[in-house]
Amino acid sequence: MAKNRTVYVCAECGGTTPKWQGKCPHCNAWNTLEETVESSAPSAAAHRYAPLASSSPVRSLSEIEARETPRQPTGLDEFDRVLGGGLVAGAVVLIGGDPGIGKSTLLLQALASLSETTSVLYVTGEESAEQVALRARRLGLATGNVNLLAEIRLEAIQAAVSEQKPTVAVIDSIQTLYSGELTAAPGSVSQVRECAAQLTRLAKQTGIAIVMIGHVTKDGALAGPRVLEHIVDTVLYFEGDTHSSYRLVRAFKNRFGAVNELGVFAMTDRGLRGVANPSALFLSQHEQQVAGSCVMATQEGTRPLLVEIQALVDSSHAPNPRRLTVGLEGNRLAMLLAVLHRHAGVSTFDQDVFVNAVGGVRITEPAADLPVLLAIMSSLRDRPLPRGLIAFGEVGLAGEIRPAPRGQERLREAAKLGFSVALIPKANAPRQPIEGLEIWAVDRLDAALEKLR
Repeated sequence: MAKNRTVYVCAECGGTTPKWQGKCPHCNAWNTLEETVESSAPSAAAHRYAPLASSSPVRSLSEIEARETPRQPTGLDEFDRVLGGGLVAGAVVLIGGDPGIGKSTLLLQALASLSETTSVLYVTGEESAEQVALRARRLGLATGNVNLLAEIRLEAIQAAVSEQKPTVAVIDSIQTLYSGELTAAPGSVSQVRECAAQLTRLAKQTGIAIVMIGHVTKDGALAGPRVLEHIVDTVLYFEGDTHSSYRLVRAFKNRFGAVNELGVFAMTDRGLRGVANPSALFLSQHEQQVAGSCVMATQEGTRPLLVEIQALVDSSHAPNPRRLTVGLEGNRLAMLLAVLHRHAGVSTFDQDVFVNAVGGVRITEPAADLPVLLAIMSSLRDRPLPRGLIAFGEVGLAGEIRPAPRGQERLREAAKLGFSVALIPKANAPRQPIEGLEIWAVDRLDAALEKLR
Protein backbone atom coordinates (compact mmCIF):
# COMPACT_ATOMS: atom_id res chain seq x y z
CA MET A 1 0.00 0.00 0.00
CA ALA A 2 1.40 3.41 -0.96
CA LYS A 3 2.61 5.59 1.87
CA ASN A 4 1.78 9.27 1.96
CA ARG A 5 4.31 11.78 3.20
CA THR A 6 4.13 15.51 3.75
CA VAL A 7 6.51 17.64 1.69
CA TYR A 8 6.83 21.34 1.02
CA VAL A 9 6.82 22.44 -2.63
CA CYS A 10 8.09 25.79 -3.91
CA ALA A 11 5.49 27.71 -5.90
CA GLU A 12 8.23 29.37 -7.97
CA CYS A 13 10.51 26.55 -9.08
CA GLY A 14 8.62 23.41 -7.99
CA GLY A 15 11.46 22.19 -5.80
CA THR A 16 10.60 20.07 -2.76
CA THR A 17 11.95 19.96 0.77
CA PRO A 18 10.88 17.77 3.70
CA LYS A 19 10.70 20.70 6.17
CA TRP A 20 9.28 24.17 5.94
CA GLN A 21 11.80 26.98 5.50
CA GLY A 22 11.41 30.68 5.01
CA LYS A 23 13.54 30.58 1.86
CA CYS A 24 13.43 27.94 -0.86
CA PRO A 25 16.80 26.14 -0.92
CA HIS A 26 16.55 25.64 -4.70
CA CYS A 27 15.74 29.13 -6.07
CA ASN A 28 16.19 31.28 -2.91
CA ALA A 29 12.67 32.72 -3.16
CA TRP A 30 11.09 33.77 0.13
CA ASN A 31 7.76 32.46 1.51
CA THR A 32 7.01 30.26 -1.48
CA LEU A 33 6.97 26.81 0.19
CA GLU A 34 3.51 25.23 0.40
CA GLU A 35 2.61 22.08 2.29
CA THR A 36 1.30 19.17 0.23
CA VAL A 37 0.90 15.42 0.55
CA GLU A 38 2.91 13.34 -1.88
CA SER A 39 2.00 9.77 -2.69
CA SER A 40 4.93 7.45 -3.38
CA ALA A 41 3.69 4.83 -5.83
CA PRO A 42 6.60 3.90 -8.09
CA SER A 43 4.72 1.26 -10.03
CA ALA A 44 1.87 3.62 -10.89
CA ALA A 45 4.30 6.37 -11.84
CA ALA A 46 6.26 3.99 -14.05
CA HIS A 47 3.05 2.95 -15.81
CA ARG A 48 1.93 6.56 -16.23
CA TYR A 49 5.16 7.67 -17.85
CA ALA A 50 5.68 4.49 -19.87
CA PRO A 51 4.98 6.20 -23.24
CA LEU A 52 7.96 8.48 -22.62
CA ALA A 53 10.32 5.55 -22.28
CA SER A 54 10.10 4.57 -25.95
CA SER A 55 13.44 5.31 -27.57
CA SER A 56 14.14 6.61 -31.06
CA PRO A 57 17.32 6.11 -33.06
CA VAL A 58 20.03 8.75 -33.05
CA ARG A 59 20.06 10.68 -36.32
CA SER A 60 22.04 13.54 -37.76
CA LEU A 61 20.28 16.88 -37.58
CA SER A 62 20.86 17.41 -41.31
CA GLU A 63 18.94 14.21 -42.10
CA ILE A 64 15.77 15.43 -40.37
CA GLU A 65 13.28 16.99 -42.76
CA ALA A 66 12.21 20.47 -41.67
CA ARG A 67 8.78 21.47 -42.95
CA GLU A 68 6.54 24.45 -42.37
CA THR A 69 4.06 23.88 -39.57
CA PRO A 70 0.45 24.28 -40.77
CA ARG A 71 -1.69 26.62 -38.69
CA GLN A 72 -5.37 26.75 -37.86
CA PRO A 73 -6.66 30.36 -37.88
CA THR A 74 -9.03 31.13 -35.02
CA GLY A 75 -11.05 33.68 -36.95
CA LEU A 76 -9.88 36.51 -34.64
CA ASP A 77 -7.17 38.40 -36.50
CA GLU A 78 -5.61 40.01 -33.44
CA PHE A 79 -5.51 36.67 -31.59
CA ASP A 80 -3.94 34.98 -34.63
CA ARG A 81 -1.29 37.72 -34.74
CA VAL A 82 -0.23 36.99 -31.17
CA LEU A 83 -0.18 33.24 -31.81
CA GLY A 84 2.02 33.72 -34.87
CA GLY A 85 -0.67 33.06 -37.48
CA GLY A 86 -2.95 30.60 -35.72
CA LEU A 87 -2.96 27.44 -33.63
CA VAL A 88 -0.51 24.63 -34.38
CA ALA A 89 -1.53 20.98 -34.10
CA GLY A 90 -0.26 19.54 -30.80
CA ALA A 91 0.62 22.97 -29.39
CA VAL A 92 -0.17 23.88 -25.78
CA VAL A 93 -1.04 27.53 -25.11
CA LEU A 94 -1.27 29.05 -21.63
CA ILE A 95 -3.13 32.35 -21.28
CA GLY A 96 -3.29 34.28 -18.01
CA GLY A 97 -4.80 37.53 -16.81
CA ASP A 98 -6.70 39.25 -14.03
CA PRO A 99 -10.17 37.98 -13.08
CA GLY A 100 -12.92 39.33 -15.32
CA ILE A 101 -10.58 40.72 -17.97
CA GLY A 102 -12.05 38.57 -20.76
CA LYS A 103 -10.02 35.34 -21.05
CA SER A 104 -13.03 33.02 -21.17
CA THR A 105 -14.90 35.40 -23.47
CA LEU A 106 -12.03 35.52 -25.96
CA LEU A 107 -11.59 31.75 -26.09
CA LEU A 108 -15.32 31.11 -26.34
CA GLN A 109 -15.43 33.47 -29.33
CA ALA A 110 -12.44 31.69 -30.88
CA LEU A 111 -14.06 28.25 -30.41
CA ALA A 112 -17.33 29.47 -31.91
CA SER A 113 -15.43 30.63 -35.00
CA LEU A 114 -13.35 27.44 -35.19
CA SER A 115 -16.41 25.21 -34.82
CA GLU A 116 -17.57 26.26 -38.29
CA THR A 117 -14.69 24.35 -39.90
CA THR A 118 -13.43 21.85 -37.30
CA SER A 119 -14.34 20.05 -34.08
CA VAL A 120 -13.77 21.84 -30.77
CA LEU A 121 -14.23 21.10 -27.05
CA TYR A 122 -14.67 23.57 -24.19
CA VAL A 123 -13.90 22.15 -20.73
CA THR A 124 -15.18 24.38 -17.93
CA GLY A 125 -14.19 23.84 -14.34
CA GLU A 126 -14.98 27.25 -12.90
CA GLU A 127 -18.48 27.75 -14.29
CA SER A 128 -21.47 25.52 -14.85
CA ALA A 129 -22.61 24.55 -18.31
CA GLU A 130 -25.61 26.87 -17.95
CA GLN A 131 -23.37 29.86 -17.18
CA VAL A 132 -21.28 29.23 -20.29
CA ALA A 133 -24.42 28.88 -22.39
CA LEU A 134 -25.76 32.18 -21.03
CA ARG A 135 -22.51 33.95 -21.94
CA ALA A 136 -22.59 32.52 -25.46
CA ARG A 137 -26.20 33.62 -25.89
CA ARG A 138 -25.41 37.11 -24.59
CA LEU A 139 -22.54 37.42 -27.07
CA GLY A 140 -24.71 36.19 -29.92
CA LEU A 141 -22.34 33.33 -30.82
CA ALA A 142 -23.28 30.40 -33.04
CA THR A 143 -22.32 27.53 -30.73
CA GLY A 144 -24.29 24.68 -32.28
CA ASN A 145 -21.04 22.79 -33.04
CA VAL A 146 -19.21 23.68 -29.80
CA ASN A 147 -18.98 20.67 -27.48
CA LEU A 148 -19.02 21.50 -23.76
CA LEU A 149 -17.81 19.47 -20.79
CA ALA A 150 -18.22 20.61 -17.17
CA GLU A 151 -15.56 18.55 -15.38
CA ILE A 152 -12.53 19.07 -13.15
CA ARG A 153 -11.20 15.49 -12.83
CA LEU A 154 -8.20 15.04 -15.09
CA GLU A 155 -8.85 11.40 -15.91
CA ALA A 156 -12.42 12.15 -17.07
CA ILE A 157 -11.17 15.02 -19.22
CA GLN A 158 -8.51 12.83 -20.81
CA ALA A 159 -11.12 10.17 -21.60
CA ALA A 160 -13.48 12.75 -23.14
CA VAL A 161 -10.72 14.28 -25.26
CA SER A 162 -9.60 10.84 -26.46
CA GLU A 163 -13.18 9.95 -27.35
CA GLN A 164 -14.18 13.23 -29.02
CA LYS A 165 -10.81 13.80 -30.73
CA PRO A 166 -11.32 17.56 -31.18
CA THR A 167 -8.90 19.68 -33.16
CA VAL A 168 -8.82 22.34 -30.43
CA ALA A 169 -9.63 21.95 -26.71
CA VAL A 170 -9.88 24.75 -24.13
CA ILE A 171 -9.29 24.07 -20.42
CA ASP A 172 -10.88 26.69 -18.15
CA SER A 173 -8.89 26.65 -15.96
CA ILE A 174 -5.81 24.58 -15.14
CA GLN A 175 -5.96 25.56 -11.45
CA THR A 176 -9.36 23.88 -11.00
CA LEU A 177 -8.27 20.44 -12.26
CA TYR A 178 -7.15 17.59 -10.06
CA SER A 179 -5.77 14.13 -10.67
CA GLY A 180 -7.14 11.18 -8.69
CA GLU A 181 -3.62 9.75 -8.41
CA LEU A 182 -2.55 12.64 -6.18
CA THR A 183 -3.99 13.42 -2.76
CA ALA A 184 -3.27 17.17 -2.89
CA ALA A 185 -6.12 19.65 -3.28
CA PRO A 186 -6.95 21.23 -6.68
CA GLY A 187 -4.84 24.31 -7.32
CA SER A 188 -1.86 23.06 -5.31
CA VAL A 189 1.59 23.07 -6.84
CA SER A 190 1.72 19.30 -7.37
CA GLN A 191 -1.77 19.16 -8.91
CA VAL A 192 -1.18 22.05 -11.31
CA ARG A 193 2.16 20.66 -12.39
CA GLU A 194 0.88 17.11 -12.87
CA CYS A 195 -2.31 18.13 -14.71
CA ALA A 196 -0.40 20.46 -17.03
CA ALA A 197 2.20 17.76 -17.77
CA GLN A 198 -0.48 15.16 -18.51
CA LEU A 199 -2.42 17.47 -20.81
CA THR A 200 0.77 18.48 -22.61
CA ARG A 201 1.64 14.81 -23.12
CA LEU A 202 -1.86 14.20 -24.46
CA ALA A 203 -1.55 17.08 -26.91
CA LYS A 204 1.81 15.88 -28.24
CA GLN A 205 0.62 12.29 -28.65
CA THR A 206 -2.71 13.09 -30.34
CA GLY A 207 -1.93 16.34 -32.20
CA ILE A 208 -4.75 18.20 -30.42
CA ALA A 209 -4.13 21.89 -29.78
CA ILE A 210 -4.88 22.62 -26.12
CA VAL A 211 -5.41 26.14 -24.73
CA MET A 212 -5.25 26.41 -20.93
CA ILE A 213 -6.45 29.38 -18.91
CA GLY A 214 -4.29 30.14 -15.87
CA HIS A 215 -4.88 32.25 -12.78
CA VAL A 216 -2.50 35.06 -11.88
CA THR A 217 -1.15 36.17 -8.52
CA LYS A 218 -1.53 39.64 -7.04
CA ASP A 219 1.82 40.50 -8.64
CA GLY A 220 0.45 39.65 -12.09
CA ALA A 221 2.51 36.46 -12.56
CA LEU A 222 0.94 33.14 -13.48
CA ALA A 223 -0.07 31.22 -10.38
CA GLY A 224 1.45 27.82 -9.73
CA PRO A 225 4.98 26.53 -10.24
CA ARG A 226 7.21 28.37 -12.70
CA VAL A 227 7.78 25.07 -14.46
CA LEU A 228 4.24 25.49 -15.83
CA GLU A 229 5.51 28.15 -18.23
CA HIS A 230 8.38 25.89 -19.30
CA ILE A 231 6.09 22.97 -20.09
CA VAL A 232 3.80 24.80 -22.52
CA ASP A 233 4.68 26.04 -26.01
CA THR A 234 3.14 29.52 -25.83
CA VAL A 235 2.54 31.88 -22.90
CA LEU A 236 0.10 34.77 -23.38
CA TYR A 237 -0.81 37.50 -20.90
CA PHE A 238 -4.08 39.42 -20.95
CA GLU A 239 -3.41 43.01 -19.93
CA GLY A 240 -5.49 46.12 -19.47
CA ASP A 241 -7.55 47.94 -16.89
CA THR A 242 -10.87 46.29 -16.12
CA HIS A 243 -12.37 49.80 -15.96
CA SER A 244 -11.28 50.45 -19.56
CA SER A 245 -12.84 48.95 -22.66
CA TYR A 246 -9.49 48.06 -24.23
CA ARG A 247 -7.57 44.83 -23.71
CA LEU A 248 -4.05 43.84 -24.75
CA VAL A 249 -2.90 40.27 -25.35
CA ARG A 250 0.88 39.93 -25.28
CA ALA A 251 3.01 36.88 -26.11
CA PHE A 252 5.95 36.29 -23.76
CA LYS A 253 6.90 32.87 -25.10
CA ASN A 254 6.08 31.28 -28.44
CA ARG A 255 7.83 28.27 -29.91
CA PHE A 256 5.92 28.73 -33.16
CA GLY A 257 6.16 32.47 -33.67
CA ALA A 258 7.64 35.77 -32.59
CA VAL A 259 7.59 36.83 -28.93
CA ASN A 260 6.43 40.21 -27.66
CA GLU A 261 3.65 40.30 -30.26
CA LEU A 262 0.70 42.43 -29.22
CA GLY A 263 -2.99 42.02 -29.96
CA VAL A 264 -5.37 44.88 -29.21
CA PHE A 265 -9.05 44.29 -28.48
CA ALA A 266 -12.01 46.45 -27.54
CA MET A 267 -14.53 44.99 -25.08
CA THR A 268 -18.08 45.53 -26.33
CA ASP A 269 -21.48 44.15 -25.40
CA ARG A 270 -20.97 41.59 -28.18
CA GLY A 271 -17.61 40.42 -26.88
CA LEU A 272 -14.05 41.30 -27.81
CA ARG A 273 -13.43 42.97 -31.16
CA GLY A 274 -10.01 43.46 -32.74
CA VAL A 275 -8.77 47.03 -33.17
CA ALA A 276 -7.49 47.65 -36.70
CA ASN A 277 -5.55 50.85 -35.89
CA PRO A 278 -4.31 50.54 -32.29
CA SER A 279 -2.04 53.61 -32.56
CA ALA A 280 -5.16 55.79 -32.38
CA LEU A 281 -5.91 54.37 -28.92
CA PHE A 282 -2.64 55.52 -27.43
CA LEU A 283 -2.69 59.08 -28.78
CA SER A 284 -4.60 61.74 -26.87
CA GLN A 285 -6.67 64.10 -28.95
CA HIS A 286 -5.71 67.59 -27.75
CA GLU A 287 -7.61 70.53 -29.20
CA GLN A 288 -4.45 72.56 -28.90
CA GLN A 289 -0.80 71.81 -28.25
CA VAL A 290 0.09 71.12 -24.63
CA ALA A 291 3.39 71.06 -22.79
CA GLY A 292 4.77 67.79 -21.45
CA SER A 293 3.56 65.57 -24.29
CA CYS A 294 5.70 63.66 -26.80
CA VAL A 295 4.66 60.92 -29.23
CA MET A 296 7.03 57.96 -29.61
CA ALA A 297 7.15 55.14 -32.14
CA THR A 298 7.51 51.82 -30.34
CA GLN A 299 7.78 48.32 -31.76
CA GLU A 300 5.70 45.47 -30.33
CA GLY A 301 6.84 42.32 -32.08
CA THR A 302 6.24 42.95 -35.79
CA ARG A 303 3.80 45.81 -35.19
CA PRO A 304 4.89 49.47 -34.92
CA LEU A 305 2.76 51.51 -32.53
CA LEU A 306 2.58 55.20 -31.80
CA VAL A 307 2.21 55.95 -28.09
CA GLU A 308 1.93 59.32 -26.38
CA ILE A 309 4.29 59.89 -23.45
CA GLN A 310 3.11 62.52 -20.97
CA ALA A 311 5.29 64.10 -18.30
CA LEU A 312 4.50 66.50 -15.47
CA VAL A 313 7.31 68.33 -13.68
CA ASP A 314 6.29 70.36 -10.66
CA SER A 315 8.04 71.99 -7.71
CA SER A 316 8.44 69.59 -4.83
CA HIS A 317 7.39 70.53 -1.31
CA ALA A 318 8.97 67.44 0.31
CA PRO A 319 12.61 66.72 1.16
CA ASN A 320 12.63 63.80 -1.29
CA PRO A 321 11.06 64.66 -4.67
CA ARG A 322 8.76 62.01 -6.12
CA ARG A 323 9.62 59.96 -9.21
CA LEU A 324 6.55 58.13 -10.47
CA THR A 325 6.01 56.24 -13.73
CA VAL A 326 2.93 54.51 -15.14
CA GLY A 327 3.56 52.10 -17.99
CA LEU A 328 7.34 52.64 -17.87
CA GLU A 329 10.19 51.43 -15.68
CA GLY A 330 10.68 53.58 -12.59
CA ASN A 331 14.38 52.91 -12.10
CA ARG A 332 15.10 53.95 -15.66
CA LEU A 333 13.47 57.33 -15.04
CA ALA A 334 15.90 58.06 -12.19
CA MET A 335 18.80 57.15 -14.48
CA LEU A 336 17.52 59.40 -17.29
CA LEU A 337 17.17 62.36 -14.93
CA ALA A 338 20.80 61.88 -13.91
CA VAL A 339 21.88 61.81 -17.56
CA LEU A 340 19.82 64.95 -18.21
CA HIS A 341 21.65 66.76 -15.41
CA ARG A 342 25.11 65.52 -16.30
CA HIS A 343 25.05 65.99 -20.08
CA ALA A 344 22.46 68.73 -20.61
CA GLY A 345 22.89 70.78 -17.44
CA VAL A 346 19.21 70.49 -16.48
CA SER A 347 18.63 69.62 -12.82
CA THR A 348 15.39 68.29 -11.32
CA PHE A 349 16.59 67.64 -7.77
CA ASP A 350 13.86 69.95 -6.39
CA GLN A 351 11.10 68.82 -8.79
CA ASP A 352 8.49 66.08 -8.68
CA VAL A 353 8.54 64.15 -11.96
CA PHE A 354 5.57 62.06 -13.15
CA VAL A 355 5.63 60.13 -16.44
CA ASN A 356 2.71 58.26 -17.99
CA ALA A 357 2.17 56.17 -21.14
CA VAL A 358 -1.29 57.05 -22.47
CA GLY A 359 -3.86 54.32 -22.97
CA GLY A 360 -2.64 51.85 -20.36
CA VAL A 361 0.04 50.37 -22.60
CA ARG A 362 3.23 49.12 -20.93
CA ILE A 363 6.52 50.03 -22.65
CA THR A 364 9.64 48.06 -21.78
CA GLU A 365 12.02 48.87 -24.64
CA PRO A 366 14.78 51.47 -24.08
CA ALA A 367 13.78 53.36 -27.24
CA ALA A 368 11.38 55.31 -25.00
CA ASP A 369 14.31 57.14 -23.35
CA LEU A 370 14.46 60.07 -25.76
CA PRO A 371 10.67 60.72 -25.85
CA VAL A 372 10.57 60.62 -22.04
CA LEU A 373 13.33 63.22 -21.76
CA LEU A 374 11.70 65.42 -24.41
CA ALA A 375 8.37 65.30 -22.56
CA ILE A 376 10.13 66.17 -19.28
CA MET A 377 11.93 69.12 -20.87
CA SER A 378 8.68 70.32 -22.45
CA SER A 379 6.90 70.25 -19.09
CA LEU A 380 9.83 71.84 -17.26
CA ARG A 381 9.97 74.74 -19.72
CA ASP A 382 6.16 74.83 -20.06
CA ARG A 383 6.62 74.91 -23.81
CA PRO A 384 4.89 72.47 -26.20
CA LEU A 385 7.00 70.46 -28.62
CA PRO A 386 6.71 71.27 -32.34
CA ARG A 387 3.45 70.10 -33.90
CA GLY A 388 3.68 66.76 -35.69
CA LEU A 389 6.88 65.68 -33.88
CA ILE A 390 7.63 62.03 -33.20
CA ALA A 391 10.74 60.61 -31.50
CA PHE A 392 12.44 57.41 -30.44
CA GLY A 393 15.91 56.41 -29.32
CA GLU A 394 17.85 54.96 -26.41
CA VAL A 395 19.89 57.36 -24.28
CA GLY A 396 23.14 56.03 -22.86
CA LEU A 397 24.88 57.06 -19.66
CA ALA A 398 27.48 58.96 -21.68
CA GLY A 399 24.76 61.12 -23.23
CA GLU A 400 24.83 59.34 -26.60
CA ILE A 401 21.64 58.41 -28.44
CA ARG A 402 21.68 54.79 -29.54
CA PRO A 403 19.68 53.36 -32.47
CA ALA A 404 16.48 51.38 -32.07
CA PRO A 405 15.68 48.22 -34.04
CA ARG A 406 13.33 48.41 -37.05
CA GLY A 407 13.59 52.15 -37.36
CA GLN A 408 12.23 52.15 -40.92
CA GLU A 409 8.94 50.52 -39.86
CA ARG A 410 8.52 53.07 -37.07
CA LEU A 411 9.06 55.99 -39.42
CA ARG A 412 6.65 54.63 -42.04
CA GLU A 413 3.96 54.20 -39.38
CA ALA A 414 4.49 57.80 -38.26
CA ALA A 415 4.27 59.11 -41.81
CA LYS A 416 1.10 57.08 -42.43
CA LEU A 417 -0.59 58.76 -39.46
CA GLY A 418 0.33 62.25 -40.59
CA PHE A 419 3.40 63.13 -38.50
CA SER A 420 5.76 65.55 -40.22
CA VAL A 421 8.97 65.64 -38.11
CA ALA A 422 10.96 62.74 -36.63
CA LEU A 423 13.72 63.24 -34.05
CA ILE A 424 15.67 59.97 -34.19
CA PRO A 425 19.18 58.53 -33.63
CA LYS A 426 21.62 59.25 -36.42
CA ALA A 427 22.14 55.51 -36.99
CA ASN A 428 18.41 55.15 -37.77
CA ALA A 429 18.40 57.85 -40.48
CA PRO A 430 16.78 56.38 -43.61
CA ARG A 431 18.85 56.15 -46.79
CA GLN A 432 15.87 57.12 -48.89
CA PRO A 433 13.66 60.07 -47.88
CA ILE A 434 10.19 59.24 -46.56
CA GLU A 435 7.49 61.29 -48.21
CA GLY A 436 5.98 63.91 -45.90
CA LEU A 437 8.42 63.26 -43.05
CA GLU A 438 11.34 65.55 -42.14
CA ILE A 439 14.16 63.72 -40.38
CA TRP A 440 16.19 65.25 -37.55
CA ALA A 441 19.00 62.76 -36.89
CA VAL A 442 21.13 63.36 -33.77
CA ASP A 443 23.76 61.38 -31.91
CA ARG A 444 23.94 63.28 -28.58
CA LEU A 445 21.34 64.33 -26.03
CA ASP A 446 22.44 67.95 -25.99
CA ALA A 447 22.13 68.07 -29.79
CA ALA A 448 18.56 66.71 -29.54
CA LEU A 449 17.58 69.38 -27.01
CA GLU A 450 19.26 72.06 -29.14
CA LYS A 451 16.94 71.13 -32.04
CA LEU A 452 13.95 72.09 -29.87
CA ARG A 453 15.16 75.48 -28.65
